Amino acid sequence: MSRRHKRRKPMAEINVVPYIDVMLVLLIIFMVTAPMLMQGVKVELPKAAAVPVGKQTDEPLIVSVKADGSYYLNLGKDEEKSQSLAVVQDKVSKIIRRKPETTVLVWGDTSVPYGNVVELMAALQAAGAPAVGLVTENP
Repeated sequence: MSRRHKRRKPMAEINVVPYIDVMLVLLIIFMVTAPMLMQGVKVELPKAAAVPVGKQTDEPLIVSVKADGSYYLNLGKDEEKSQSLAVVQDKVSKIIRRKPETTVLVWGDTSVPYGNVVELMAALQAAGAPAVGLVTENP
């Protein structure tokens, strides 16, 4: 009796299990590092249901207002240094002249008086900011 062995066809499919493992590891790494990329002064943002701002190509310019009414600008090494409204307006004006499409966002602490935020927004628009956005947290 002779045995005949059938030849198996070579398998042409890619084994995707290792690729899925790599993808999941990269996803976890990006999820962990993404919150660390956010810069700025720590303020307690007001909670409100709002529609997210559309996709932006450049990093926005963030002006923060702390509870005591002090202003901070997220630029370089002076990020943690309190600045006057006139200095903030001057720096924003210079940035807007160089890059007119720069988005300006305001991070206002929950306990900041409304008048301080309006005064800041008026100064930013006087500096040439085409639009000023307010940042909130979803409840």
